Amino acid sequence: MYLIDMMEIKCAIVDDEPFARKGIASYIEKIDFLKLVVECEDAIELSQYLRSHPIDLIFLDIEMPEISGLDYIASLNNPPRVIVVSAYEKYALRGYELEIIDYLLKPVPFERFFKAANRAFDVLSLAGLPTGMPTNFQEGHIFLKVDKRLKKIFLQDILFVQSMGNYVIVQTLHSREITYCTLQQMMTSLPTHTFISCHRSYLVNKNRIAIIEGNQLHIADYKIPIARNLKEEVLASILNRS
Repeated sequence: MYLIDMMEIKCAIVDDEPFARKGIASYIEKIDFLKLVVECEDAIELSQYLRSHPIDLIFLDIEMPEISGLDYIASLNNPPRVIVVSAYEKYALRGYELEIIDYLLKPVPFERFFKAANRAFDVLSLAGLPTGMPTNFQEGHIFLKVDKRLKKIFLQDILFVQSMGNYVIVQTLHSREITYCTLQQMMTSLPTHTFISCHRSYLVNKNRIAIIEGNQLHIADYKIPIARNLKEEVLASILNRS
């Protein structure tokens, strides 16, 4: 299955404030692909539920009794996807380090909630595809999810991939594609004998490198930085390629 049009996302709300839970629940009811299956007062109650019930997405408060929402998520090996709903901005950085889908500040307007829900739909649809992104190395292409469609991209046409937070730019010979995905996901979806990391924000196609100059790689009209700590590894990979 590639595009998932009628996917149902099973949701949990975890918040120690009943009024906050009621507000999020009312928003979930308005979105056809979300299904609320449980409301929990804290992470301990959620943990008990997860032992016997699968969950796709958690709307999670942070400051709760016993254990914070983020501490609980960090303790799990394979947690469900998370949208944080908090009254505090100060936890946002840690939240994104834990690869949450979105960070909503209370009080949450429905328009902002709806945007986060659609982002969750895209992420979970993508997660249902093999290795995060469908690939076919034998035929030399991948499919990128762009504007709710899967678009075929030939590997030989990719110049580089650039990270932009929770998105990546895939620059090809003919186009610039933006998809909701992390650079790490792209690294696991592209053949390592062709695509290498030269910087924490870039993957490059070795076959497209025209010039190595100082701490830069020239690819077509672009100049891509080489991180100092990766330079030796990058040069060895490029110069010894088969």
